[in-house]
Amino acid sequence: MSRLLIVLVLIALLFSLGFALHVLLWIAVFAFVLWCVGFVVRPRGRGRRWYYW
Repeated sequence: MSRLLIVLVLIALLFSLGFALHVLLWIAVFAFVLWCVGFVVRPRGRGRRWYYW
């Protein structure tokens, strides 16, 4: 019975990690697209950058 519980907890843990990684993947894709759009849409003026580092 304890083995079954351990396996079920492991499955639940792996499922939640997979879901979290999936969400983080979509956040990373959104950030990358936003970063790429920043190179196309630049502020007016010479030498101005859309980022500040």
